[in-house]
Amino acid sequence: MATELPSSQNPNDAALKAAMKGFDHLFSNDIVGARKEFAADHTPFHWMGLGACAFLQAALGMEASLMAEATHCLTKAEAESKTLLRSAGSSSSSRFPQGTEWEILNADAVVLLGLTHALSESYMGYLQCLYSLNSAHGKFTKLYKTVFPTGLDHYSTPATTPAISRNASNPNLAVPTQRSSFFGRWARPVGSLLSVPSSPSAAGASLPLDGPVEELIVSGTAFGYGLFNLVFSLLPKKIQSVVGFFGFKHDRKLALQALAVAAAKSDVHSVFAGLVLMTYYGVVLLMSGYQADEAHIVKQYRAIVGKIESKYPTGALWILNRAKILRMTHDPQAAIHVLQEGLGPDREFSFVQADTLLVFELAWTLLSQRRYQEAADMFIKLTELNSWSQATYYFIAAGNRAKAQSLFDAIPDLVNQRKINGKDLPTEVLIKKKLEFYKAKQARRGGPVESFVDAIAISPAEVWNNHARIENDIAHAHILEWASLSPPVSIDSPHIQTNVEVKGTAVDLDTPDELALRSLLLGVTHRTVQEFKSAREFLVDAHGRRNEMIISTWIPGVAMFELAVLDLKELEAREKVDTEDPAVLRSAWSTALDSAIVKLDQAYALAPTNVDLSSRLDTRIAMLRDEIGLKREKLGLH
Repeated sequence: MATELPSSQNPNDAALKAAMKGFDHLFSNDIVGARKEFAADHTPFHWMGLGACAFLQAALGMEASLMAEATHCLTKAEAESKTLLRSAGSSSSSRFPQGTEWEILNADAVVLLGLTHALSESYMGYLQCLYSLNSAHGKFTKLYKTVFPTGLDHYSTPATTPAISRNASNPNLAVPTQRSSFFGRWARPVGSLLSVPSSPSAAGASLPLDGPVEELIVSGTAFGYGLFNLVFSLLPKKIQSVVGFFGFKHDRKLALQALAVAAAKSDVHSVFAGLVLMTYYGVVLLMSGYQADEAHIVKQYRAIVGKIESKYPTGALWILNRAKILRMTHDPQAAIHVLQEGLGPDREFSFVQADTLLVFELAWTLLSQRRYQEAADMFIKLTELNSWSQATYYFIAAGNRAKAQSLFDAIPDLVNQRKINGKDLPTEVLIKKKLEFYKAKQARRGGPVESFVDAIAISPAEVWNNHARIENDIAHAHILEWASLSPPVSIDSPHIQTNVEVKGTAVDLDTPDELALRSLLLGVTHRTVQEFKSAREFLVDAHGRRNEMIISTWIPGVAMFELAVLDLKELEAREKVDTEDPAVLRSAWSTALDSAIVKLDQAYALAPTNVDLSSRLDTRIAMLRDEIGLKREKLGLH
């Protein structure tokens, strides 16, 4: 390893420091200032900065024109970093080999190019992404072995706490490992993977980093290697089969550990690593249904958000994640306040695509609180801020009945405006079916088809995944509303009066699809208020109507998934208050985990690719499998 020299002797420090000014603007929500700084020079660092700006704008706003700009800038960064790498001499002003910074920058550009291709959500885009990642595979393996010759265990992370031990991961992605699910083999939450030793033995960890270039090398290698593992785990299953053909195996544990090491540093990679981890945590808390150690996840999430937000307090992305944490920890009013404050008129800078995420999160949080008019206003505002599925925004906004029919009437034209490779978005496929369903119901009831909103009994704004973390009073209000619909509910519940007299001849819910949807929603909300027996009966009822449904064929698979979550949440609640023998609880957990896995297998079988929203359910199933695996390890079960 080369002898360290003062950072002033590294000729690339000045260029990197100049480019970092642009990233400081970007992370502070000043996209205009960031682009101005990056445009001031033409070093690979600056091209990467422009590419990162365009990539973030494209990814957050799903805007095709910005994808093209991102591709152009990242291609320039890739080409110029490759040129500089080839011309690098043998002597080094760093402990790392000469030109390592250009290797990292080149690999960064390759990965971001691949992700830009994946933004198209097309099969060809995913293949192009795979091609880019394939070319980066060797780069990252080499960098990892060079920068972290003894692994990552001597590097700190934003938050560290003791946790269960783990066998070391193999750093070579080409070496076969145990078959992984969609989110890989996440062994435990980030930060618990290591603790900071008092006397680290790894040379790279024990020596202080000398200057911004060395910081870039360590943080960039950890970030790139972690992201490389992560991206493979996020590719659709069809593409994953191609990945398997190349011999690549993603290691979720190592990915999260590497990203956490990067997030603890101070260069630009640390911020991007933090953003990736924030996104991951938010998705796990929202979609997995059950977490093996939720408190630990929240602790790590808060540590990462706090670290970045303290440096860039005006950044919308960090404000967004602070609000998400509040929402996920049952403080929706505080979350709403944070989001409204972040969108206030007195904010100094604007990054439209990032600000849009604040509006999106605010819309869902208001909706979760049954503040339908305010939520509808936010969903409509989204149509003014980005070009994603306008039809989806209108459909959810129609939950406010005052303007529902006019919103529904506008949807067909909106669907025709937005296509991906000539096809409708998955959510819009479902929406078109729902509109036809409403019209048919209205005609069947003898009403004017043009006023089909009159036939809608369950609001289109009631999305089942928005009810798992609501407060009990909100859940009770939902239960009373849905139980008031005819025909009366036949399942016993302490929250429902089942002997309600039906008025009139026409019933509110006159199809198996609607009855199954009501049972699904009642099952989820009863589970939320910990009325587990009734929750199970409602979910079983929703699943049991699978052979009768015509439109809502996605419900049986989701109901079975929610039953798996119920097995785990019910025992979790029992564990918190029960004083029975630990061995008895351990045995109960073994049974519950086995039962949940069986249900997940059934849910997966009920959601083939021709069922609406099957890919979303596939994601949730894989995430819950990971949580089950973690719980097994914590209990010492096999």
